[in-house]
Amino acid sequence: MPSREEVLSVLSAIKDPDLGRDVVSLGMIKDLAIDEAGRVSFTFELTTPACPVRDRFQTLARQLVADIPGVTAVDLEMTANVRPAFNGHREPAIPGVKHVIAVGSGKGGVGKSTVAVNLAASLQLSGARVGLLDADIYGPSVPGILGVTEQPKLRDQRLIPLEAFGLKLISIGLLAGADKAMVWRGPLVARAIEQMLGDVEWGELDYLVVDLPPGTGDASLTLAQSVPLSGIAIVCTPQEAALRIALKALQMFRGLNVTPLGLVENMSWFVCGDCGKEHFIFDHGKAERAAQRLGVPYLGAVPLEGSIREEADAGTPVVVSRPDTPGAQALRQVASALAARISVQSYRQLPVINVR
Repeated sequence: MPSREEVLSVLSAIKDPDLGRDVVSLGMIKDLAIDEAGRVSFTFELTTPACPVRDRFQTLARQLVADIPGVTAVDLEMTANVRPAFNGHREPAIPGVKHVIAVGSGKGGVGKSTVAVNLAASLQLSGARVGLLDADIYGPSVPGILGVTEQPKLRDQRLIPLEAFGLKLISIGLLAGADKAMVWRGPLVARAIEQMLGDVEWGELDYLVVDLPPGTGDASLTLAQSVPLSGIAIVCTPQEAALRIALKALQMFRGLNVTPLGLVENMSWFVCGDCGKEHFIFDHGKAERAAQRLGVPYLGAVPLEGSIREEADAGTPVVVSRPDTPGAQALRQVASALAARISVQSYRQLPVINVR
């Protein structure tokens, strides 16, 4: 019969590519049991349900244990536990919410809200509990992308989020009316953001994705100063003018001690329906090179694709309605990369665990 030490020894050969440590010392192997017949059972607990190497970990763990002499069967359960952000406090800034992730841009028109909605939906599809806060005060478009029109209800003076495609949702567009223009000065914008963060019954969430207004105005400042953010993802397009403005937004958040989770290059390429070739309409690769130059992660690129726009106009995230399209697959990959970066932030101060 194989020993516990043998099993843990072979599993320690599996390294997490983002955390740079083996899965045993990270405490990912749990509930290890070996019966007299040689059947080995254990739980492999990932750092996020959206782990980009989930399938590789599962296959490798099963194979390594099965190859141990005396092992007759392997019962492996894959789970995930999103570790809360470390901010120096025992309780999260928003009760029940483990991570607050901002999605911003330097300028409008780069597809930020569409990307934010699909990232949130991708995380939810992976099995995470996800909320979405539309903090784009002057141009709230998230309700339309999700096909939601009703107003949130109040319970004990707290807003109850609406739900769409498994996401919990709050938007100023739902509170004030979809067709009403927000002619507000800075203090009103700041107060609205604070209320949508603190006066909402979010419940238990792994991730709260916040769609910020473009630029570096009051909403962005209020969010950065009101709640400890796990980080911000900046959406940009490849052309030089748009990228320069996006990098200014990134540097602003860096100045506020908000971790840059990375850059997302939207509308990166277009595939011609007639010839099938990729065309780089707005240039190509500049966001990746800028990320390398600034020392921040590059989360990935999303194509300029009709299905993304069509599904957003129809009120459905493309990752839900047309998951096999290149655009949906690219967005799922960006979401996995984003979740991996958040895991790195959470596990940075985790001590080595000796489970032998």
